Amino acid sequence: MGLWSFWSFAFLASVLLYPFHPKFVAQAEITFPRTMDRFYRLDLTPPEARVSRKSTEIQVSRKVDDGTKVLNAFESEADGALMPNNAQQEGSETEAPIGVKPNYHSGLKMPGKKYGNISEDKQGRPSASIMLQSAYSVRRKKAKRSVGATYSENVDRSISGEAQSRERFVETVQGVSSSRAEYRRTGEDARGSNPRQSEPHLDTSTFALSGDSAHNHAMVHWSGHNSSVILILTKLYDFNLGAVTESSLWRSSDYGSTYTKLNDKVGSRTVLSYLYVCPTNKRKIMMLSDPEVESAVLISSDEGASFEKHPINFNILSLLFHPAQEDWILACSHDSKLYSSMDFGRKWQLVHDNVMPGRFYWAVMGLDRESDVVHIETRIGKGRAQYVKCRAPRCTEGNRQYLFPGHVDTDSLVVQDEYVFTQVTKSGRTSYFVSYMRESFKRMKLPKYCLPKDMHIISTDEKQVFAAVQEWNQNNTYSLYISDSPGVYFILSLENLRTIRGPSGNLLVDFYKVEGINGMYLANKLVDSHIKTFITYNKGQTWALLPAPAADVAGNNLHCILPFCSLHLHLEMSENPYTSGPITSKKSVPGIIVATGNIGTELSSTNLGMFITSDAGNSWRQIFDEEHNIWFLDNGGALLAVLHATTPIRHLWISLDEGKKWDRHSFSLAPLYVDGVLMEPESDNHIITFFGHFSHRSEWQLIKIDYKGLFNRRCMDGDYQTWYLHNKGELCVMGEKQIYMKRRPGNRCMLAQDYSRIYSSEPCLCTAYDFECDYGWERQADGKCSPAFWFNPNGAAKSCSTSQSFLNSTGYRKVLSNNCKETGRNVYSPRRETCRPRAPRGLRLSTSQGELSAAVGSNVTFMVYLDDGDSLRTSIQLDFGDGIKITYSNLSRTDDGIKHIYRATGIYRVTASAENSQGSDSSTLFLHITSPVERVYLSAPIVAIRGKEANLTAVVWPSHPRTLTFFWWFDNSSEPIITLEGSISYTFQKEGKNKVTVQVASGSTVLQDSKVITVKEFFRSLLLSFSPALDEHNPDIPEWREDIGRVVRTALSQVSGVLEDQLLVSLYPGLPTTAELFILPDEHTSSEHNRRSEEALERISDIFVTALNQGLVQFELKTDIRIIVYMTQQTLAPLVDSNSIHSGSAMLMLLSVVFVGLAAFFIYKFKRKIPWIHVQTEDSHEKEPEVISTVGQNDTMSKVKLSEFPSQKELMEKELEARTRGGIGRNMERIVTREFPNCTNV
Repeated sequence: MGLWSFWSFAFLASVLLYPFHPKFVAQAEITFPRTMDRFYRLDLTPPEARVSRKSTEIQVSRKVDDGTKVLNAFESEADGALMPNNAQQEGSETEAPIGVKPNYHSGLKMPGKKYGNISEDKQGRPSASIMLQSAYSVRRKKAKRSVGATYSENVDRSISGEAQSRERFVETVQGVSSSRAEYRRTGEDARGSNPRQSEPHLDTSTFALSGDSAHNHAMVHWSGHNSSVILILTKLYDFNLGAVTESSLWRSSDYGSTYTKLNDKVGSRTVLSYLYVCPTNKRKIMMLSDPEVESAVLISSDEGASFEKHPINFNILSLLFHPAQEDWILACSHDSKLYSSMDFGRKWQLVHDNVMPGRFYWAVMGLDRESDVVHIETRIGKGRAQYVKCRAPRCTEGNRQYLFPGHVDTDSLVVQDEYVFTQVTKSGRTSYFVSYMRESFKRMKLPKYCLPKDMHIISTDEKQVFAAVQEWNQNNTYSLYISDSPGVYFILSLENLRTIRGPSGNLLVDFYKVEGINGMYLANKLVDSHIKTFITYNKGQTWALLPAPAADVAGNNLHCILPFCSLHLHLEMSENPYTSGPITSKKSVPGIIVATGNIGTELSSTNLGMFITSDAGNSWRQIFDEEHNIWFLDNGGALLAVLHATTPIRHLWISLDEGKKWDRHSFSLAPLYVDGVLMEPESDNHIITFFGHFSHRSEWQLIKIDYKGLFNRRCMDGDYQTWYLHNKGELCVMGEKQIYMKRRPGNRCMLAQDYSRIYSSEPCLCTAYDFECDYGWERQADGKCSPAFWFNPNGAAKSCSTSQSFLNSTGYRKVLSNNCKETGRNVYSPRRETCRPRAPRGLRLSTSQGELSAAVGSNVTFMVYLDDGDSLRTSIQLDFGDGIKITYSNLSRTDDGIKHIYRATGIYRVTASAENSQGSDSSTLFLHITSPVERVYLSAPIVAIRGKEANLTAVVWPSHPRTLTFFWWFDNSSEPIITLEGSISYTFQKEGKNKVTVQVASGSTVLQDSKVITVKEFFRSLLLSFSPALDEHNPDIPEWREDIGRVVRTALSQVSGVLEDQLLVSLYPGLPTTAELFILPDEHTSSEHNRRSEEALERISDIFVTALNQGLVQFELKTDIRIIVYMTQQTLAPLVDSNSIHSGSAMLMLLSVVFVGLAAFFIYKFKRKIPWIHVQTEDSHEKEPEVISTVGQNDTMSKVKLSEFPSQKELMEKELEARTRGGIGRNMERIVTREFPNCTNV
C-alpha cells in the first residue's frame, strides 16, 4: 500500500470548488456531455493523461500565493504513497480525459490543496478531470474527497441522438466571448417585476462562440487579479483519431463583453492543445501545440496580446513553475526525462532522466539554500527509486546529492512545506520516513501495536502532520493520527474514519477542515455499522455529534434528539472547479458552513437537503429541501445558490442575510443547461459567468452577470456586528476567547477585502483538553493521560542534560496553535527532574533500513537505541567485526547513526556495548556483506559410475566466502539440496543422462548453470593432449571447449569406426590444452553381457591408443593449421613423429616409469620395517584390473596383488617390447591412468 495521499479534506474547498481564494485563478478544461447532470464532478485524471491526445481533458489554472499548497490529485495510493501537496504551482491547467479512467500512481500520497478533494497536482495545476454533467441526465452523483484520484461514478450518457463527439468541454469559467452581437437586459427580482435601480438587481449579457460549435473542448482562463483579460482555447477532439484536429484561441480585454479570435497570431495551421499561465505573473502565458502536428511552445508576456513560437525536441507531459521566479519552469516529457528552462520556455536543457512523473519539486523558499534546487525521484529498477537533490542548471552526477540512505519505493517522494516524506518496503512491511526542516530522515513512529497496513498523509498545516492509518485489524476504515512538529511521533485522534476506494483504487476519506476557525474539523465515523458526522473544536482532542435543526425548511418541528438522532453531512470535495461541492466554508466568513446532508440516525444519500450554520456548527438551519450548489459572493457577504436540475433553468437565488431569506433572480431569457459557473476570486469587479447551452447542438453560451446591483454602498463601521466563537457555550476554544466581526444580516453594503474578521482575542487558562496525550500515553475515560502498557515513561528517550536534570514528560504535549495560558502550578507541561544514575537496559542495534545485508564498499549506517538508562553518561562502543572498533562518550552522539564501509565480502558479527558506572548491556547483529555475482560455472564430470559418488563444484566469479547459498537440482527432483559450500558429492542411481543444475543466490540475485552427466556401470578413459598450435587459439571459454570436444570425437570415430554415441570428449580449462576421452559401452548391451562389453571396451581402447600414438587422429582448426591429438602419458614418441621435442618427452616419461617400478619394489621389500606404510592385498578374481574412472577413484580403484606387480626388469622389457610394436600395452595404460586423480570437466 503506500503511504500518503488523501487530499485531504476540505480545507481548500473554497479554492478548488469556486475560484474565490485570494490570488487564486481557476482554469480548467471541462467536458460537457449532453447527457450528464449539471454541477457534477466526475474523474480526476492522472498527469500521464494530461497530455494524452486520446482524452478530453480539463485544465485548471490556479493563482496561488505562498500560503497556497498545490497538489497532484492524480497519484494513486495502491501500495501506499504520498501525494504532493506542494506550495509550488504548476502551469495553471489541468486536464482529464472524458471517458478515460485515470492512471493512478502508487506511492506516497498527499492531499490536494490541504484537505481538498479536488486537488491540484504537485506542480500546482489543479488536476481535476472534470466532466460537468448537463441537465439532461440523472441526478448528480456523489463524490468523495480523494487522496490520489477523485472518486467518481459513471454518468448516464445515453441521451438519444446525441453523439459523443458533441460532448462539451469547458475550462475554467472565467469569462467567454462571442463573435456575434450581444444582447443585454436587467435581471428580475423574486416577483419578476422590473426593478428600480435602488432595488437589488443583476445586470446580465449573453454571448455565443460562433463558428466553434463543433469544438468539444474548451479551456478558459481569467488573467490576473482584477484583470479584464479572458482567454478561451476551444478544441475539436477526434475520438476516432485520438487527437486534437482543430483549435481556436479567443481573447477578451473587457471582462468578456467582446472577443477577438487570435488564430492568425498563433498561426492559422497551428493546432493548440494546452494553455498554461505563470502563477507568479498572470500576464505570462504559455501554450503547447499538438505534438501530432508540431512540437512547439507559444509564449506571451502581455496576456495573450502577442505570441512568439519556439520549437522543442520533446513532448511535454507536465509543467512545474517556480514558486518565486516567474521565468523558471520544469517540464517532464513522455519518456520520463526532466527538463528545465530559465527563460520561460525559450530554451530547455536536460536535468535528469528516468524521473517518476509528478515526483519532482522546486526548492521551498526559506528551507532550501539555493532557489534553483530541485528534488527528484528517479527510477533505478522495478519498484525501486532514489531521492536526488541537485541544482536545475547543473544537475550533473558530480553535483547530485543522495539524501536518503538507500533506495525508496517508487512514487513515494513528497516535498511539502517543512517536510520531505518517503517510504521503504522490505520483506512485505513498509516503513515511513520523514525529514523535517531538511534535516536527516527519521522513521515515523506510531503506537507500538498499531502495526499499520497502509498510511496516507492528509495535511502538513501549522507544522504538524495529519495522517490516516489503516491498522492491522481494520479493513474498510482508517484511523486519524496527529504528529508532533517534526512529524515523527504520532498519537491517535479518531478511530474508524469512513473511507472507500474509488474506481481506480484511490482512497477517499471523509474528513474536512473548516476554513476560518482554528482547530475545527468535521469527520464521518463508522459507529456500530452506522456512518455519523462528528465535529471537533480542539484539533481532535474531543469529538461530538452535530445537533440537528429544530425545524425543517417549511417550519415543521423535527424532534431530533441527540445522541439518537443528529445531523449528518456529506464531506466530499467537488473535483469540478465550477461547482461548489456538497460542503463549503470560507476563511473570509468564519463560522459559516453550508453543506448537503440529512437528518436521522446515519448518513444517507436520499432525502438530502441544504443546511447552514452561522455560529461555527453549534446550531444549524435547513435552507433548501433539494440539492443546490452554493457559492460565497462579495468576500463572503452574500450567498449564490443554483439548483441541481435535470432540466434547463433560468433562475438563481441570492441571500444577503446568511441564508435566512433568498431572492430569486433571472439570469437568462431562455432556460439554460448550466455546465458551470466561474468567478474571479477575491476581485472587486463583482462579475460571474455562467457556461452552458440552450439545446443539444447549440453553440457555447456565455452569460456574464454583474451582481454589483445587489449592493447600494460600501460597508461602514456601523454595518458590522460581533459574535462569540464557542463550543456548546464554552467560550474558550483552542485556548482563547475570540470575538469575530461580520456584516449585519440584511445590510446591502459591500464588504472590504481587508476588513478584520477577528475583533478581539483573549487567552484562557489551560485545561487538560488544551493538551494532547504524548507519544506512548493514552487518554482515559476521566480525561487524563496515562502510559500505555507497552510504554516505559522512564526510558532513555528523555535523557539528562549537562545540568544534572532533564525535562520529563507528564504525559501531555500542548496542542499546536493552542494559545492557552498556563498557571503558576504547571501540571501538564514537562517537569524538570534530577538525573538518577541508571544502568543501561534494552540496548538495540540495527541498520538504518533494518536490512541485514549490504553491498561491499557501500556505506552501512548502524543505529543504536537504548530503552532505559542515563544516555548522556553511558558510553557506546561499536565493534564492526572487521577489526575496527569505535567508542562514543554518550548515546546522543549516535543520533544520526554510525556509518561504516566494509571492504571485503563475508558475514560480520557487529556488537554494540553500552556501559556506565551502574552496569552494562550489549546487542549483536550479523551483517552479510556481498558483492554482485557476475558468473557461475558448474564443474562436473561428464561421465560417472552408477552407485559411486561424483564430485560437483560450483565456481563463482568473483569469489564470495561464506555469503552464498547453493541450490542443487538433480534430474527431476522436486526439492533441491541446499548447501552453503560450493561443492557437493552425489551418487547417481540411474543409468543414462542426468541433468544437474546449480543455482547460486547472493542477496536478491540468483544465477545458475547446468550440466548433463552420463551415468554408466563402467567405462574406459584416456587422457589426451594436442599439438602446441592449439594453445595459441584457445580462448578458454566453455563454448570453445565444447566445440573442440565435438570435433575430436568425430575424428576419433572416423579413425576407429566406433560410433560417436559411445564416445565423449571433455576438454579441461586452462593451458596447455588437455582433454579426456570417455569410451562408453554400447547402450544395447544387456547386463548379462557386461563381461563381453568390458572386453570390447578394452579392444576399443587399444585401437585408440595405437591411433593416437601414431598421430592418426587429426583435425583442421583453420586453413593450414592441423591439430594432432596424442595420448598424454605416452613414454616414447610415436614412430611416425621424429620431432626432437616429442622424443625428449618420451625419454622423460620412460625415466618416470622406471622410478615408479623401483619405488614399488622398495615398498614391497621393506614394508614391515616402515611403520607408516601399510599395504593391503587381496586376491582378485579378475584376470586384469579395471581401468579407473576419473570420478570417485578412491572407491573404484582396483586392488592389485604385489605378486602381480612387475619388477623393474620386467617393466623395462615390456616397455621396449611396446616400443618395437609401435605402441604401449594395456597394462602400461592402466598403470599410468591411475596416476591422474579424479579429473573433471570444468
